[in-house]
Amino acid sequence: MKKQKTFSTHHALFVKKVRNENILVWFLRFFILIALLGFWELFAYVGLIDSFITSSPSIIVKTIINLFANDNLLYHVGITLYETILGFLIASALGYIIALILWWSERLRRILEPYIVVLNSLPKIALGPLIIIWFGSGSKAIIFMAILIGIIVAIITMLNGFLEADDGKILLLKSMGANKFQILIKLIIPGSTATLISMLKINVGMAWIGSIMGEYLVSRAGLGYLIVYGGQVFKLDLVMASTVVLCILATLMYAVVAMLEKTIIKYKN
Repeated sequence: MKKQKTFSTHHALFVKKVRNENILVWFLRFFILIALLGFWELFAYVGLIDSFITSSPSIIVKTIINLFANDNLLYHVGITLYETILGFLIASALGYIIALILWWSERLRRILEPYIVVLNSLPKIALGPLIIIWFGSGSKAIIFMAILIGIIVAIITMLNGFLEADDGKILLLKSMGANKFQILIKLIIPGSTATLISMLKINVGMAWIGSIMGEYLVSRAGLGYLIVYGGQVFKLDLVMASTVVLCILATLMYAVVAMLEKTIIKYKN
């Protein structure tokens, strides 16, 4: 009984220490953010920086409110979200499936690997004119750009995860009479859950890069369009406000993937 009590006390102290550490980390995160915003606002107010060039937090907030009230901010957000989420889902799903196919066939993997490397190193913006010709100047071109940027990353990340499976476990399954499909279902896919989550986290950023890059090229709506338009007419407060909204949306999308990760970990445990 005494041992159980001692263990429980140590466990409670450990849990308290972890909780306090988490609280401290979150406090410091918000403190740094508030401090940066505060200094930014102060420097703009006293004239140490030119608020016309750098804007300021108060100007950005006013611009967002005006966009929401007068310029259909939700419409532009909805357009960009649609393009980004669709590109993210398609790129992640196709990348996962192609990585499975390449794991299954070593010969095919050896044939296609150089092409995957070349496509990964190719600046996707160079294909912009071709994408516009192929898909027109609408959402299809932007979604394709998001897919093109995300799919190669998904393939490479997932393929590396599949190939890192424990050779000893594979040999054990083979010795028990398991075929390749059973090894895939019982070992490779379940063992690559952490890699899948990492791929999704990376592809969140890739999807936003692709959609905004596509909107720079062809869009007449969306946050990328607002950024380009603001730069063209030298309304830098519009550029900064659109960028802030973009950061908030990207953070929320990443948070959804992080929640998915916690759900999977809880389910596995």
